[in-house]
Amino acid sequence: MMKKHVLALAISAVLLAACGKKEEPAPAPAPVETTAAAPAAPAGPVLDDEKVLNIYNWPDYITETMIADFEKETGVKVNYDTFENNEALHAKLVAGNSGYDIVIPTAGFGKKQIDGGLYQEIDKTKIPNYANLDPEFMAKIAGVDPGNKHFVPWAWGFTTVGINKQKVEKALGGMPMPENAWDLVFKPEYANKLKGCGIIYLDSPSEILPVALHYVGKPAYSENPEDFKEAGAMLAKVRKDVRLFSSTMIDDIAGGKGCAFIGWSGDINIAADRVKETGGKDEIVPLLPTGGGLVFIDTMAIPKDAKHPNNALAFMDFYLRAENGAAMANEMNYPTGNKAALPMIKDEVKGNKTIFLSDEDTARLIPTGGFSNEVSGVVNDTYNAFKRGK
Repeated sequence: MMKKHVLALAISAVLLAACGKKEEPAPAPAPVETTAAAPAAPAGPVLDDEKVLNIYNWPDYITETMIADFEKETGVKVNYDTFENNEALHAKLVAGNSGYDIVIPTAGFGKKQIDGGLYQEIDKTKIPNYANLDPEFMAKIAGVDPGNKHFVPWAWGFTTVGINKQKVEKALGGMPMPENAWDLVFKPEYANKLKGCGIIYLDSPSEILPVALHYVGKPAYSENPEDFKEAGAMLAKVRKDVRLFSSTMIDDIAGGKGCAFIGWSGDINIAADRVKETGGKDEIVPLLPTGGGLVFIDTMAIPKDAKHPNNALAFMDFYLRAENGAAMANEMNYPTGNKAALPMIKDEVKGNKTIFLSDEDTARLIPTGGFSNEVSGVVNDTYNAFKRGK
């Protein structure tokens, strides 16, 4: 997915000043012993007076030592909280005085937050490692954040169907797997067979409605309320087969609560690793539907009322170091937009076609996007009616 490009860096001109008024010669001073001056230490990040940073992120979405390493290097105390979905983050931001300095919205969903003036513009001069980002990848974010003024990428992936292969095969009996994996969770003839071993949906309107709309042949981010009626009718037919609406997908998959699930590609791979680590024999895999997975790009943003914006920028710069970008891929199973990190990513991760997708699978992905404020009520109403079974 990531293509290697050289990012041109603008180099500042050095201004030399050597002016002065000629004076009458003065007696030479007595010689003094001198030593060579030590090279100047690299300038550290600009920090706020209060060494605190408050971060609001998704669960299970950061490498093991990143916070501790940042605290040790900078002396900044990090308070780290998590939210379950974009809707919860949005409610916190709209209420105001969230208390957070960095939040991690999905780019498409975050467009309405940019439009609502909820974020500060990023001072890129304080993020030297911004140069590590792939310009082609940043152009994708610019579709919802023109000029890349507010969002700095965290990680990306796609919403898709995942399965426990052994349990799904057993539940289907002699019925072959569908060509389009979305049929497993959206088509009654498959969903009815899988309800015994459990179908799990992400508990998020902004994840379920786009893929449902796309499945019924409508734009994934439609602004037409009539399109939602068709998507809602399709979902209603499989509601009785859905066991769980999950906000803890990794734990629910690894804990065996379902055999087919709509989830994030990285979370499904993390759950698969946990099953292996505990000696489990079942094979958990994210699928690559012929109908396309839904791209998401999660990003760092600074709320308008953040009290420690310089500390936030220092963390962004720290995060964008090549080794930290590689650690996100190696530990968390999410690809990165950090081109400088690519040589440090393990071969088995780069070779996993559900993490770093082939060109063919990439072409099938549903591009990132978002719903406007005007249609958000329809999105939530359609989802809630489906979830309640009404």
